[in-house]
Amino acid sequence: MDYLRGVPLDTLTTMRLGGLARYVAEVKTKDDLAAAVAFAREQGLPWFVLGGGSNVVARGDYEGLIILNRIRGFERVAEDVYSATYRIGAGEVWDSVVERLVQAGLGGVEAMSAIPGYAGAAPIQNAGAYGQEIADTLVELEALDTDRGEFVFLSAADCGFSYRNSIFKDPVARHHIISSVTLRLGKGLLGPPSYPSLVQYLEDNAIAAVSPAAVREAVIAIRASKLPDPQDVANAGSFFKNPVVDKALAEQVLARFPDLPCWEMPGGRVKLAAGWLIDQTGLKGHSAYGLQVYPKNALVVVNLYAQTGADLERFTSEVIAAVHEKFGIKLEQEPESL
Repeated sequence: MDYLRGVPLDTLTTMRLGGLARYVAEVKTKDDLAAAVAFAREQGLPWFVLGGGSNVVARGDYEGLIILNRIRGFERVAEDVYSATYRIGAGEVWDSVVERLVQAGLGGVEAMSAIPGYAGAAPIQNAGAYGQEIADTLVELEALDTDRGEFVFLSAADCGFSYRNSIFKDPVARHHIISSVTLRLGKGLLGPPSYPSLVQYLEDNAIAAVSPAAVREAVIAIRASKLPDPQDVANAGSFFKNPVVDKALAEQVLARFPDLPCWEMPGGRVKLAAGWLIDQTGLKGHSAYGLQVYPKNALVVVNLYAQTGADLERFTSEVIAAVHEKFGIKLEQEPESL
C-alpha cells in the first residue's frame, strides 16, 4: 500500500476547497485499514477517513493521514419471507447500493437514492432523505476500534443515532472506522411514502403503483430538479442542518411565521426547515467570496470560484447571522470540517 505525499484536498472533496494532505492512502481490505492506522501512529500523526468527500469541507492543509476507504463487498447474508439482509462494504458507492437493493425488490433505502458518497459514511451522520434514514434499516456494522486495535461489531443501538448524528461524529471521542454495514430490507415497501414533496410528486405524476423502484425514480427526479450534481457544480450537499428546537421556541417563531414548514420530533422537539428560513432572509441566489446560496435550494452552498476555507467561513457566517437576526435561530453546518 502506497502513502502519497502532498495530495491536494480539493481533488478529494466535492466542495473543491482545501490545501494539501501530508499523506493519503487508499485502503481496499481490512488489513490495509489496520496497517494505515498503524502507520499514522508510528508517524505520530492524526488520521481522517474519506469516502467520496461529499459531506466534508476541507478548510486548509491536513497535517496527517487521509485514509480513502475503498473496502468493497455486497453479500446477502440472510433472508426470510418478509425481508433480506445484506452486508455491504464501506467503500461501495452508496447510490449503487441503493440501486442494487431496489432492483432486488427490496424497500427501506429507496428514498435515499442519489445521495452522493459511500456506504461507510451513511451511519456517521445517520444519513437520510424523504422520510427514511439509515438507522431504520441498519442491523449492525463492523468497524476497526482504533483504541483496542481490533475489529468489532456495533448494533444500531450502539451507534447512538439521532437526527443527522451518531457516536461517529464526535471528533474527540470517536475511535471507530467503519469497514462494513449490514442492512435488513423489507420485501417491497416498508410503508407508504409520507414525506410531503415525495407524496406530491407521486400524485402530480399519477403514480399509483408505488413500489421501491417508483420511489427511487421519483426521488432521483426531485433531487435533480433542486440539487446540483457535485461532479458539475462544486458543493457538499445540504450545507445547513434543519434546526431542531424546543417546542416553546418553535411556537414563538410559528406565531410570527405560520408558513414555516415544521415536523414534530421525539422528546417534544420540533424540526424547522432551514432552507425556508434562509429563503426568507432574501439570500437564496446570493453570492460573495466566490460562493453562492444555490438558487434552486437555499440549503446548498456552491463553490463558484472560491479558493480558501476562509472564504467559505466568511460566506456561511453571514448566512447564519442573517437567519439568527430574523428568527432567533442559529443554523449549524451539516458537512464535517477537515
